[in-house]
Amino acid sequence: MPTARTTSAPPAGTSLPAARSPDPRQPHAEPSGALLWMHGGGTVMGTVRQGHAWCSRVADELGALVVSVDYRLAPENPYPAGLDDCYRALRWLHANAIKLGIDPARIAVGGDSAGGGMAAALAQRAHDTGLPVRFQLLVYPMLDDRTVLRAEPHKRTIYTWTPTSNRFAWTAYLGRPPQERDDRPYTAAARRANLTGLPPAWIGVGDLDLFCPEDMDYARRLREAGVESELRVEPGMYHGADALFDGKAPSMTAFRNNMLDALRNALIKP
Repeated sequence: MPTARTTSAPPAGTSLPAARSPDPRQPHAEPSGALLWMHGGGTVMGTVRQGHAWCSRVADELGALVVSVDYRLAPENPYPAGLDDCYRALRWLHANAIKLGIDPARIAVGGDSAGGGMAAALAQRAHDTGLPVRFQLLVYPMLDDRTVLRAEPHKRTIYTWTPTSNRFAWTAYLGRPPQERDDRPYTAAARRANLTGLPPAWIGVGDLDLFCPEDMDYARRLREAGVESELRVEPGMYHGADALFDGKAPSMTAFRNNMLDALRNALIKP
């Protein structure tokens, strides 16, 4: 069975709580895959503990190393602080792959909500710097600050994450209100013009989610750029509902199972 442990990413000291891996007493003939996970919270709140059940499940069922990044939060630490922490953690995983018993060619990045947006931006930055990423698991990701500029949301009923919440979060993360033009790299994954060469992606979102249009558009653009991309739009699902009702509502259990299957296909295959 996997065991929980805490470690750090030297030399910068980025904290990586809730790292989980197969029991070291049960040696594996081959290195395992790994998932670098970024928690949600609009970049302004949240902790690694909130993803503990999901990270544990990935470790348990896939035998993979899972590391949750305790990245710095806005507004005290605006862009690019959080993304820098995630990038440093990814570099640490690659640098310590042999010691950790993982295959550096099978490292996925993923996250939910703001963490999903962080994972998408991280995949872009890793691609540009030559740091391999096998797969990106983007769970209702927060991809486009320009959503704040829309006059009306795509549906009248949006639960848990509202346009007001979104405006506050993006303003805190960017250090100023969103605007049509922003030339800083990796601020919002959807701003990137050329998506060619990015790792394959799974994107899941509910049709009641504020992020649904931007997530659907990003999946479309990935496919048009030749990137393998699976999109799951869950009817009647609002933001974060899977975490609340996994195991209680069949649709949310199926949503989570689909997430796991996508990771399995990406990480288990050599």
